[in-house]
Amino acid sequence: MSVEERDPHSGYMTTGHEWNGIKELNTPVPRAVFFFLIVTALIAVVYWILMPAWPLGTTYTKGLLGIDQRTSVAEALKQAEVDRAAWVDRIETADFAEIQGDPKLMAFVRETGHALFGDKCSVCHGREAKGGKGFPNLTTTSWLWGGDPAAIAETIRVGINSAHPNTRTSQMLAFGRDGMISPDDVGNVVAYVLSLSNPSAPDAPADKVAAGKAVFAANCVSCHGDDGKGKTDVGAPNLTDKVWIYGGDLQSIYDTVWNGRQGHMPTWESRLSAVDRKILALYLVDLRTPEQ
Repeated sequence: MSVEERDPHSGYMTTGHEWNGIKELNTPVPRAVFFFLIVTALIAVVYWILMPAWPLGTTYTKGLLGIDQRTSVAEALKQAEVDRAAWVDRIETADFAEIQGDPKLMAFVRETGHALFGDKCSVCHGREAKGGKGFPNLTTTSWLWGGDPAAIAETIRVGINSAHPNTRTSQMLAFGRDGMISPDDVGNVVAYVLSLSNPSAPDAPADKVAAGKAVFAANCVSCHGDDGKGKTDVGAPNLTDKVWIYGGDLQSIYDTVWNGRQGHMPTWESRLSAVDRKILALYLVDLRTPEQ
């Protein structure tokens, strides 16, 4: 049986427990602890009354304020749509040049266009719009069907070789595979085409380039032009720059001439509004790097 004892230093009673000469004091719980426990309990009760809190089978207590995350998000989205509508109306009624000359409108175009592109276009053209093999780099000035905003918006609308009745249609013929020109002529014209963008290429000797120029004049100028710079009215690429969809090395050009190419871009008319297509076109022009 323990004997009650008062600690001479603190004045508190001991519990009678002792460890290695150290006696346990019977210290009371500080009043501040009780105070904060009571305040916490009161806050909890008030919160349960004011806010949605308790599940009730298929429903829950709504709270006197009727506030929850769903209604908060819905209100935020509603307000965002109202704010966005004002900008959308301005973009819808303004022409491309007017929008490009307005810094505030272009700020909206960059923000909204970035989201649209990431959601709809990046799977093919990449997050930075620089494309990849078989998919064009959209940050350059080299465009198959024209790179001004109106032309880009139309391409987005109808697509290329798509199911749209007004689709842009183009195809690179399989000159080698289908026997349209001889294998020697294929090799020569490939050397000539390589020389257009890389005159010093070791794979483009002068004799083959000269022979290939004649083959090019007989078979290719109707689409690519006498100077090889392409024609936007038929979607034929410029062969004199450094921008290539399928690769500009000797083997890639050979594969293109031999087997042909037929790219595809879906129509977005039924999936994007006219305003969204306009925003995307302006966004792509804004990404352009003129040096390319």
